[in-house]
Amino acid sequence: MIHIYTGGGKGKTTAALGLALRAAGAGLKVYIGQFIKGKNYSELKTLKKIKNIKVEQFGRGCFIKGRPNKKDIETAKNGLEKVKEILGRKKYEVIILDEINVAIKLNILRLKEVVKLIEKIPKKTEIILTGRWAHPKILKLAHLITEMKEIKHYYKKGVKARKGIEY
Repeated sequence: MIHIYTGGGKGKTTAALGLALRAAGAGLKVYIGQFIKGKNYSELKTLKKIKNIKVEQFGRGCFIKGRPNKKDIETAKNGLEKVKEILGRKKYEVIILDEINVAIKLNILRLKEVVKLIEKIPKKTEIILTGRWAHPKILKLAHLITEMKEIKHYYKKGVKARKGIEY
C-alpha cells in the first residue's frame, strides 16, 4: 500500500514515525530514508535503539531554504539510488521516504524517477511518502492520503522550534 502524508500542517513526519513504531512493535522491519534532512533530530536517538528500524539521511545538515545547491541534489540522488537498492533486497516490510514530496517540488529529485520507484514497490511492502506539496501524479498512485492542515500555529506568535517537540 502507498500512503501519502502531505499538507501545510505540522505532523507529517510524526505520523510516519508513529507508523514505524507500530510496525516495529509488530516485528516488521522498517527503513526510513529522510530526504533534505541531515541533522541529528531528537527522534533519531530513539529510533537507533530499535533493532528493526534503520534510518538514513540524504540531506546536508539543514533544511533547505531558498534554492537547493549541487550538494543537495547529489545527496538526494544518492539517497534515491540507496532506496532502489533497499527495495531490490526485499528486506523491509515498511519503507518511509520522509520529505520526498518536498525534494520533488524543489527539483532535487525528478518526479519521473520517484514515480518509477513507487511503481516497483513489492505488493507486500507499505511505503509512506511525506512532505508538503505532494505532486498530483504521486497522489494518483496512493491508496491512502492524509492532508495535514494548519488551523492555528504558535510559530505565528513568535514561538521558536523547541527541542523534543519540533526537532
